[in-house]
Amino acid sequence: MLIHRFKSKIHRAVVTQADLNYMGSITIDEDLIDAADMQEGERVQIVNNNNGERLETYIIKGERGSGVICLNGAAARRVQVGDVLIIISYAWMTREEAKAFRPTVVFPEEGNKLPA
Repeated sequence: MLIHRFKSKIHRAVVTQADLNYMGSITIDEDLIDAADMQEGERVQIVNNNNGERLETYIIKGERGSGVICLNGAAARRVQVGDVLIIISYAWMTREEAKAFRPTVVFPEEGNKLPA
């Protein structure tokens, strides 16, 4: 049996852009993607701490070092620039794998930069 388990998250990233006219997804600075053990195209859950909205979408790589967190397409209607988000990914694993697994959590600093 497989269980769906919390794999990684970017905790308290700040929205820098919202682009209603893009086809969809969330653009994330590639530094944050790597640090959080996420991948372009990976399905993520977005939790907006400012308004309680939750949605699912997929990751697009943003420019490395830019600090970009941009909600695209319809998701842009569910955020405002400056909102604080939690971006969560999950993975399927066996119960045995899950017992030993430790998720990756990234806490961005001002400007969505990685801690020094």
